[in-house]
Amino acid sequence: MDFDDFYRDTARRLARYAYGLTGDPVEAQDLVQEAYARAWQRWRRLSGYDDPEAWLRLVVNRLSADRWRRLGIRRARAAAEPPPPTVSAPSEDVVLLVRAMRDLPERVRRALALHYLLDRSIADIATETGATPNTVKSWLFRGRTLLAAALEDSPAKTNEKEVARRDR
Repeated sequence: MDFDDFYRDTARRLARYAYGLTGDPVEAQDLVQEAYARAWQRWRRLSGYDDPEAWLRLVVNRLSADRWRRLGIRRARAAAEPPPPTVSAPSEDVVLLVRAMRDLPERVRRALALHYLLDRSIADIATETGATPNTVKSWLFRGRTLLAAALEDSPAKTNEKEVARRDR
């Protein structure tokens, strides 16, 4: 029997077996792929075994045990570490800005983030995005204009206008 026939005959069974061990279809698929990769490397020797599929199950067992061991080590390490420091909630201005940024076209949003958050020059942004410097300038201008309009219409601004009107 050649490896291709062996794979076709055993792959479904081994995948079900690995799924039973892990309970995770993606992890099971990874284990099976790794087992077959190892079998392929040793196929000359394995093809002479009475039950090469048993060898695959053994490999999947060991890989699965290693996975559980790694998970246990990660959990223990995470439990031993102090909790991360609490981070204060973002201000209302930040929430409004992020909400307004989400509505911008992707290229404009990217240009604004590169320029204002990472302090990248217009030439750097042009190089990174493959656009001309004039196009980057256009994106930045358009982004500032759209953000100003979005923030002017924000609920916070509307509330400020109402308070100012009442105080007159």
